[in-house]
Amino acid sequence: MNLIIERAENVPPTLAFATVATGAFRGLVVDALWIRADKLKEQGQFFDAKQLAEWITTLQPRFAEVWEFQAWNMAYNISVAMPATQPDQRWLWVRNGYELLRDKGLRWNPRSLELYRELARIFQHKIGGIADDAHKYYKIQLALAMEPLLGAADNEYFEALAKAPTEWRLIKNDANELITELASADDTFSTEGARFVSHYLLLRQNASRFKPAAGRIIDDFRGTETLKKFDIFAKAYELRNYWKLDPVLMQEINKTYGPIDFQATAGSTPPGSEPNTHLPLDWRHPDSHAIYWAVKGLQQAGSDELPEGSEIEISETNTDRIVAHSLQNLFRNGKIFIFDPRISQSEDRSGGELVKDIFLRPDLRMFEPYNNAVLAILDKYEKTADIKRLQSFGNGHRNMLKNAVLSFYQSGHREQAQKIYNQLKQRYPLPEFQVPLVVFARSRMFEELERIGINNATEQISALLRESYYLYAIRDDDAAFGREKLAEEIHQHYKSIYGDGNRIDLPEFPLLRYLAIMDFLYDQQYPPYLRQNLLGRIKIERPELAEQLKQQEEKLIEQQKQTQ
Repeated sequence: MNLIIERAENVPPTLAFATVATGAFRGLVVDALWIRADKLKEQGQFFDAKQLAEWITTLQPRFAEVWEFQAWNMAYNISVAMPATQPDQRWLWVRNGYELLRDKGLRWNPRSLELYRELARIFQHKIGGIADDAHKYYKIQLALAMEPLLGAADNEYFEALAKAPTEWRLIKNDANELITELASADDTFSTEGARFVSHYLLLRQNASRFKPAAGRIIDDFRGTETLKKFDIFAKAYELRNYWKLDPVLMQEINKTYGPIDFQATAGSTPPGSEPNTHLPLDWRHPDSHAIYWAVKGLQQAGSDELPEGSEIEISETNTDRIVAHSLQNLFRNGKIFIFDPRISQSEDRSGGELVKDIFLRPDLRMFEPYNNAVLAILDKYEKTADIKRLQSFGNGHRNMLKNAVLSFYQSGHREQAQKIYNQLKQRYPLPEFQVPLVVFARSRMFEELERIGINNATEQISALLRESYYLYAIRDDDAAFGREKLAEEIHQHYKSIYGDGNRIDLPEFPLLRYLAIMDFLYDQQYPPYLRQNLLGRIKIERPELAEQLKQQEEKLIEQQKQTQ
């Protein structure tokens, strides 16, 4: 009873009195509120439903379904009630939704797999998907928030984050001089712990927001072991306490699901046998966060060793799907390019916030992590009595292998395409796979064109352009121009079907060509001389293309100078 009185302080007095007075009938009160909240949601009264859900979570914080309802209502219903012209307001409610689950729901229900799955789904579907008109804004906000913490993180950096002290008192011994001097330079740093860390990270990003003396302190400590240790501590502390991300688990996930380092595996026998062949995931990407929360949920509340013929809860199956689908998403759209004019506010004549744009590109390095993860899932479900779920995962895996064969084939990586095709034929011995690779690839390409959509169109065009530049680099010019022409025709075909819709419109062809060339130049699977050869040939033999690429880059920069 004391717990109820204590927890009821945020609800109306009449509700608090009724709850205490009913005693053992408290559950009936909660049930009535729950039914009413669900009805209000069905009627489109999302804010009223939110208020009732808040009361329920206050009265019964271990009622996991209401936390899930509340988060979903904010992220999906209330967010889109805001005008699309105000993406910042939409983002506020999306963020409210995932923060409610992450910071409160899971604190009261740490073994609720449904809450972990719902949290992962918000990152994967709401932020990572394209269903919301403001989806690009969401992606940019998440990426920019993670950039200062993990933007260029490598395996060594994650190792340092994982070993960083977890408490403020543990860093004071190593960085007491820095802490003391910052507190003396600017009273913003007079408090310890989370507020100090938050202000320190802001100082490192924009010293103009603090007194000049604080910036000079950082300059004085630059290059010292003290600043290095405190910087790592501050970022690990922010990850743990604000984002609720454990660097130790992040490092484990990187080692299991991170993209393959093609340079490290190039000389290994068999490929990938060298240690540390996984690079870290790009934690600016929403699907990386989806994987984290799904994996953590499975660790906290998933099944352990399964006896033969056992059954798996549907919540666990859905969480397994989050992992598989997010890895697939990272293969199809895992590379992030944020175009930023990199000019200061003083140079922006309007004085407004600079508009950034974001583009997601295929990342072929994610195939092996996806494939290994799904094979493990298939092995898990082979032990169960649920044939339908096993078939569902198998169908998804088979379709992904078909897409991967085509992606590698069109990107010029024929050996890897053949390897995947061999696996496809062995695991799924269907008649359509009993033809040579080149025949299958062409058939698959035309099949994709018949049901073309935004992801398929982007993959097809990007892969064809990359293959075109590969062929051009090795001086197979006729084939190169043929691929480039086909990519342009696919682009025109897509435009003719879908028009210029704002939400899922395909970027203009010059931009896709520019991005594809950048993809090729940064693809470490190709030797450096081949990439240099491509750039040299374009500059000398196709100056008009070189000029178009230059203009495209200038156009992107100019576009970023526009204000919201």
